[in-house]
Amino acid sequence: MNHLLKIFGSLCLILALQQVFGQQSGYYTSFDFYNDTFNLEVDSSIIVDHSTTLSEQYINTCYEKASKGRYRDIVNTLLTYKNRQQLNDWMYYQLIRKTAQAISPKKENYERYTFYKWFLLCKSGYDARLTIAENRIIFYVYNDEDISDIPFVMFENKKYMCLNHHDYAYADLNKVPPYGMISMPEAKGAFSYKVTRMPDFKPEAYYEKQLQFSYKHKVYHFNVKLNPEVETIFANYPVVDFESYFNIPLSKETYGSLIPILKKNVKDMNQKKGIDYLMHFTRYSFLYEDDDKNFGKEKRLSPEETLFAKYSDCDDRAALFFYLVKEIYNLPMIALLYPTHITMAVQFDKPVGLPIFYNGKTYSVCEPTPQKEDLSIGQISTKLKNTPYKVVYAYDPGLKQ
Repeated sequence: MNHLLKIFGSLCLILALQQVFGQQSGYYTSFDFYNDTFNLEVDSSIIVDHSTTLSEQYINTCYEKASKGRYRDIVNTLLTYKNRQQLNDWMYYQLIRKTAQAISPKKENYERYTFYKWFLLCKSGYDARLTIAENRIIFYVYNDEDISDIPFVMFENKKYMCLNHHDYAYADLNKVPPYGMISMPEAKGAFSYKVTRMPDFKPEAYYEKQLQFSYKHKVYHFNVKLNPEVETIFANYPVVDFESYFNIPLSKETYGSLIPILKKNVKDMNQKKGIDYLMHFTRYSFLYEDDDKNFGKEKRLSPEETLFAKYSDCDDRAALFFYLVKEIYNLPMIALLYPTHITMAVQFDKPVGLPIFYNGKTYSVCEPTPQKEDLSIGQISTKLKNTPYKVVYAYDPGLKQ
């Protein structure tokens, strides 16, 4: 009898503990995120079923379960990290991608993986939407910037850019109807593709690349530290407007391996000669190739990507030259876009060569891309002299950009 009472007492204790602590279970997971290890507790209450048939009902069922579960700790952890590390939206989206991968690996079930990306982005405040077209789950986010090379839909006078277009390389997503998108009414924030800060990477993840070029009969050598994760960050990055593009910075280690050396090399040069030196560095330290031949499409490399890319074109060199001049001299500049070329012009105390007039100021062309002629400051290639151009970006150090 006493034995039965002990068993009964143990069962009561177990039941009482379950009532106190609940029967929910989950797991802890972690993944590397640049220089950090990101730790995450995933509660079983947010785990949704694999999709058997993709439908709006499936997405709504997933949403109903996940929204009733303990998702807030995950979202709070993500947002706290975002604020602490000052992540731009594009970098924050990379964190959400890795989080969704940790919860539901992409290869196991693409639809469920995409659902978690959408769910976490919406719960973070962004107006993200899902729709289904030709048995594909399409993922959009509201964006009011000038993005030119990825599919989008217009809905109620708002533009929604496709975030997973790269997973459907051969589908015409521009024909996806804008109606029937699944959204969260409380999620209203716009997503930005601007990258104004690179994350900190593990120093040991860098490798050194040797660059060299000849200037005034002297050969200059550089050992630039580069990180392959930069290429991953920008693998699916769209063609953004020139202001956003030109202001993508270098990562800390890459900056420290290049900018101080360039500053040292131009220290004893006057301003014009120093700019000429940077122009020739950008022009002759890298091999040239058109994007169509290199990538099969238009792709603008960030300054850091240009440093480690085997080939680069005029867009890439213009962005790198702009970044170097801004960091070392911080002079006013304009970007001149021709039908098949882009180049830069810098404002000096006195113009050099053929002047370029813009908004009451005078600039001198500084060509950072190899041409048939070895152009000096103020010289424009023969084929462009009578070709119209437009100024697509103007930088003024005195104005808040």
